[in-house]
Amino acid sequence: MHHLNQSPPDVVGVGINATDTVIRLHHFPVLDSKVEILSAERRAGGQIASAITACQRWGLRARYIGKIGDDEAGKFQQEEMDREGVDAHWILAPGCMSQSSFILIDETSGERTVLWKRDPRIALHPEDLRADWIAGARILLIDGHDTAASTQAAKWAREAGTLVLGDFDNRYPGVEELLEFVDFAITSKDFPARLTGDPNLLKSLPKIHAQFKCCLTGATLGRLGVLIWNGVRFHICPGFRVRTVDTTGAGDIFHGAFAYGFVRGWPIDEILDFSCAAAGLNCEGHGARGGIATLIEIDRLRRRGERSERAYPDEELAEASRAAVSAGLGTEI
Repeated sequence: MHHLNQSPPDVVGVGINATDTVIRLHHFPVLDSKVEILSAERRAGGQIASAITACQRWGLRARYIGKIGDDEAGKFQQEEMDREGVDAHWILAPGCMSQSSFILIDETSGERTVLWKRDPRIALHPEDLRADWIAGARILLIDGHDTAASTQAAKWAREAGTLVLGDFDNRYPGVEELLEFVDFAITSKDFPARLTGDPNLLKSLPKIHAQFKCCLTGATLGRLGVLIWNGVRFHICPGFRVRTVDTTGAGDIFHGAFAYGFVRGWPIDEILDFSCAAAGLNCEGHGARGGIATLIEIDRLRRRGERSERAYPDEELAEASRAAVSAGLGTEI
């Protein structure tokens, strides 16, 4: 959907959408076994598409740019974005299957296992994009999947003074060049080790920060919240204890919430707190967008919710901060 004389978007997302079939199981299947399905539902997902949907629901002007096939799943993605009111720019790959996933949910723990298929022809390419789709946005949200396209979008953002938030879970080819244009790199907890070879987040996050000159580097820690390095010190924001039924999309909603808090001009501690609460509540619903909570619900959890234990004690964070700065991995901000 496109509107004449539309104000520039607050947030633009360039990246993955997926049509998920969410399959609930009593327990995860072992090899050569039969397991009864509790339910199977089709839902819209994908890292960037889900984050942008959350931003739109919370009242931002949100724009999504992604690629789909000309199949039923692609139509479903378009209809969902229209229904949400997101200004979407779709690139169509004819004769092609849209990205699809089967997500197995273990009812006991709420943990999810993703089986996915992505036709190479629905990869976004730099020539699919236009600079004016990003112009005027406060923040650009990208993932690492189609790195050349994400890098082109991030370069345009940098030239236009738009900050870039990156959601990285795997070391995709070319991700190092992309990171040169990322202001906030908030990754899965495994990504920093994949990139630097160092499994210790207290060492790998400062290395990424120093190498790529990010404003912030961080890693989401699941139910334990998020760890952030700002060039001077580490900050941990513990997660919230919630009734987890499905962890799908928690990281996506975290990034959408981070973008929301940034556009609203909040201090970083408040952005992280809001993001942890939004991500936690999303785990109380099924599917990547099944638990996108209202601002009132998120505020209530932040005020009354019980926090997770701390992933690192304060003394360890203070010691690691001193070590990173003295190793020349710190920056004045």
